[in-house]
Amino acid sequence: MRLSRKNRTVRSDMIETPQINRRDQRREAILKIAQGVFLEEGFAAASMSTIASRLGGSKGTLYNYFKSKDELFAAYVQDACAKVQEETFDHRLDDADPVEVVLQRVGESLLGHIYSEWATDTFRLIIAEAKRSPELARIFYSAGPTAGRDRLAAYFARAAARGALAIDDGHRAAEQFIGLCRGDRHFRLVLNLEPKPSEAEIAADVSAAVKMFMAAYGPVDR
Repeated sequence: MRLSRKNRTVRSDMIETPQINRRDQRREAILKIAQGVFLEEGFAAASMSTIASRLGGSKGTLYNYFKSKDELFAAYVQDACAKVQEETFDHRLDDADPVEVVLQRVGESLLGHIYSEWATDTFRLIIAEAKRSPELARIFYSAGPTAGRDRLAAYFARAAARGALAIDDGHRAAEQFIGLCRGDRHFRLVLNLEPKPSEAEIAADVSAAVKMFMAAYGPVDR
């Protein structure tokens, strides 16, 4: 029986979709393995050969997805940062909740991510490679700190518009809030001077940051 043109089109779509999904899944697998290699060996010592070996394929297969180690590392950084932005900001900046509640949960989520072992080790790698490859540092800063600041600034603008905050410069306020949350602890953690803080310590740090922030930017008539 001959298939109509319409039926042939449907069958073609059904064939193409799994192929696309398989490529996406393969890319995700590469990024996961690459993360392990980069964090274990450092950027300089990590090799495409090692990543391909752990992947269970050839370097040729790996190069079909990423043309260089720099490109692979950049993709890993962008992918990791995008997940942090989604989990920290996209699902927690609810305009219906009080500002203090929103800032507390956003701050705790953000610190939980940046204090994690993989984030701390990745940050160290970025710093180590920044002089050799400023572009990698730029990619990280754009996908990580800048993206988070922009999301928070947009939330502050909405809060200011409804009178919940008194803020003129949302981007500066976002930088200040994140800085208050991190304090000096992140610097000490990156330098390996102290262990990752507990959830209770993180909550206390954020609570103090929220109080200071609201004292500066809370509504005038409250």
